[in-house]
Amino acid sequence: MKQEIIIGTRDSQLAMWQARWVLEKLQKLNPGKRFILRGMKTRGDHILDVALAKIGDKGLFTKELEAALSAREIDMAVHSMKDLPTRLPEGLIIGAFCQREYPGDVLISRHGLTLDALPPGARIGTSSLRRTAQILHFRPDFNVITIRGNLNTRLRKLEELNLDAIILAYAGIHRLGCDERITQLIPFDVCLPAAGQGAIAVEIRANDPEIDDLIRPLDDHDSRAAITAERALMRKLEGGCQVPIGALGRVQHNQLLLEGSVASLDGSHLIRDRISGPPDQAEQLGEELATRLIGMGAGEILEKARREFDLK
Repeated sequence: MKQEIIIGTRDSQLAMWQARWVLEKLQKLNPGKRFILRGMKTRGDHILDVALAKIGDKGLFTKELEAALSAREIDMAVHSMKDLPTRLPEGLIIGAFCQREYPGDVLISRHGLTLDALPPGARIGTSSLRRTAQILHFRPDFNVITIRGNLNTRLRKLEELNLDAIILAYAGIHRLGCDERITQLIPFDVCLPAAGQGAIAVEIRANDPEIDDLIRPLDDHDSRAAITAERALMRKLEGGCQVPIGALGRVQHNQLLLEGSVASLDGSHLIRDRISGPPDQAEQLGEELATRLIGMGAGEILEKARREFDLK
């Protein structure tokens, strides 16, 4: 039995917070073991002057960690769930879907104005095509500005770039203790989150029963079902950073409710549908909803979005 367990993570402030949260939970459950954090930079951390969708999303923030995991240099990797591609490298699995934080997006406005109240042509900062497409569907007059960087960098750019507001995930803001900066929780009927947003994933080797047993108490059944459905929908639609897809699964009264949306880059076309069923059929529900969206025209919208973004 290993007495020293190495936890791999990106070395950003938020990623380290998440990895420490996992470490503290595991340390409390296993006082006889020693847990060590190992931070590292990923490709996405090095390329900060290009939009995410331009550099591809296949393991942009995870590949280096997964290589270390496969090479047995670390024993587990802690990720933001939304960063994990829907297809993992051979031999790796998500060992724990940690209990999800509120999954939605928030508006941080310089003058305390909500999305409805922002002036015509307001400058909104975001790095996400998903957010861009959905808020332009809500307010076509917005001027969306691409911003990259960690959470603190993006908060700083709100002032530096003279933006009216920026959009971020609630979970990151909350985990770093910046709740007072939040102007508005953006309603889900305006903007569905990214698949897995708000959850922490613990990735492990598939053939490592000792580590699997160690992290099993961190796995949250409802979060696993909801996010499995969201990721199945994304996989079926072949979605990622390059395409504007929203997904939200929730388990309520022993039923899994899943909503999905696909939008054009300019927000002029948006399709949305929902499905429900038993949580143990999460994968099938995600695939079925994706098929429905494809039948409503999602395939054409996504193909056009990919072409348009490639030309920009």
